[in-house]
Amino acid sequence: MASVANPSGGSPLTFFLASGNAHKVGELQALARASGRRIDIRSAREVGGMPDVVEDTGTFIGNARKKARALLPLLPAGAWALADDSGVCVDALGGAPGVESAYYAGPQADPAANLARLVTEMRLVPAAQRGAQFRCVLVALGPGGEECLGEGACTGRLLFEPKGGAGFGYDPLFVPDGYALSYAELGDDVKNQISHRARAWAALVRALGG
Repeated sequence: MASVANPSGGSPLTFFLASGNAHKVGELQALARASGRRIDIRSAREVGGMPDVVEDTGTFIGNARKKARALLPLLPAGAWALADDSGVCVDALGGAPGVESAYYAGPQADPAANLARLVTEMRLVPAAQRGAQFRCVLVALGPGGEECLGEGACTGRLLFEPKGGAGFGYDPLFVPDGYALSYAELGDDVKNQISHRARAWAALVRALGG
């Protein structure tokens, strides 16, 4: 891993997120602001959009690295590519949907269809066997060949039916350990302290030297 200057001093680092998911952009922007670091998170839409990438590596880190590498050549001088790969890993399903979380209901499925499939798959699984974890890997690639990684996980359980109108993806079905409410009910302030992505972000900032 290359050495990177401390992002809390000097010029800010500019990261373009290798994703078309506006929710992820907003979440990472909030995490960057809360960290107090001089890091600016921008959307790939500002550079013409995220190129099509086949996420076929079979791992979170492999998929994230592939997305970051696809975006990096499109960025302005000095900017970094930041890629997220994340998903929910369900114990009763042998870790599925895992890296296939974004496509669980099919290649063209939307988040609502993915959530509906998981609800159906888990419908007959008893409460004691509904353990799950959200996992996230962040890969940041710099203009000079630097690479920094951050990984995070949040363990919990799945509800029988979605609850809450906030969040996105599988958030309404997942209750983190120590809480009685789903990600989608807890709100961004709480979620951004305990989530898999918040923990991956904290690890990435440490790797950057912050």
